[in-house]
Amino acid sequence: QVQLVESGGGEAQPGGSLRLSCAASGTIFRINAMGWYRQAPGKQRELVAVSRDITTYADSVKGRFTISRDNAKNTIYLQMNSLKPEDTAVYYCNTDLQSAKFRPSLNYWGQGTQVTVSS
Repeated sequence: QVQLVESGGGEAQPGGSLRLSCAASGTIFRINAMGWYRQAPGKQRELVAVSRDITTYADSVKGRFTISRDNAKNTIYLQMNSLKPEDTAVYYCNTDLQSAKFRPSLNYWGQGTQVTVSS
């Protein structure tokens, strides 16, 4: 059983910053990818950033958002700077991981955390 627990969402003014955290717990052998998606009202869920062997960012957040990982804690962070109203969304943590060496990599989602950017 794997759980992803997110924290750090909230409200910020345009130009402000927030930091999201996502900790994976349970039976974990190897995390192959870990990242963030977001879904704004009336829109499809979209990739924000994902960390695999390399880190990939959506064009809309490049230069403003940064992913970092603490592999010892199975935790990923999303530092969001220069926030814009269009960053308002529910942010979801996502991971592909193996629970054992010869098990397939499975995909898991967090419960989501709200980020609201407004003046």
